[in-house]
Amino acid sequence: TAAGAQLLQAVAQTLPRIDAAVRHIRQSAGRRHVSVTTFASFASMWLIPKLEAFQRDHPDIDIRIEASDSAVDLDVADVDVAVRYAPAERMPAGARRLFGESVTPMVSPWLLKAGPPLRRLDDLLAHTLIEAGDAYSPHLEWLTWRRWLDANGLHDAQPKRWLSFNYAYQMVQAALSGQGVVLARPPLVSELVARGELIEVFAPQDFPRARLVSPMAYWVLVGPRSAQRPEVLAFADWLSALAETTRAVSGEENAGA
Repeated sequence: TAAGAQLLQAVAQTLPRIDAAVRHIRQSAGRRHVSVTTFASFASMWLIPKLEAFQRDHPDIDIRIEASDSAVDLDVADVDVAVRYAPAERMPAGARRLFGESVTPMVSPWLLKAGPPLRRLDDLLAHTLIEAGDAYSPHLEWLTWRRWLDANGLHDAQPKRWLSFNYAYQMVQAALSGQGVVLARPPLVSELVARGELIEVFAPQDFPRARLVSPMAYWVLVGPRSAQRPEVLAFADWLSALAETTRAVSGEENAGA
């Protein structure tokens, strides 16, 4: 019936979440666990590679990661911790700032050696420039190559070609394979830089505008129903400690970002 179809539309997205929550409760009965929601690129590039350290120190705590680019309401969802990407004015009281964000050109060592030279800013135009496919939406404008080129005096400049992807980790993967120059976010690739797999093209001390600070930052929030559980607080504290290392490695503290 028409009424049934209307009801189905209302509950279709809710029932799978209820089913998943019930299954999780059954599986984790009597066990300590922390459920975490965050967006896909952050999970892939920053959180997941570091999780083994937490599991090693807390072998009795189970971790469940839900990667979604849609914000989850911690007041009603079956989630303990959320990592959000937003400006400070959009964060509620009690949110902990992990680190800020900047963007700067980065390449693989192979491309730096074998490709056209990258000594001056306008040398970028001889390369493929990699960016997010949705970067030109209003809330992500500061992540665009266009903003970076304009800020560095290269107005209306066009590169050899453009290469766009949906997610930040896809962009970084393309850069790692030598396909072009990516406008990378140092906090998310700090370990790749530390291992020499990505290289910042223009040193900030020589090119002051090469690293542009954005108004966005990364935050951790603890759900109100989980705030008294020791395992949840331990995970949130662990995230904060890791973020301190990321700020130092990515140069945020020196840059005052």
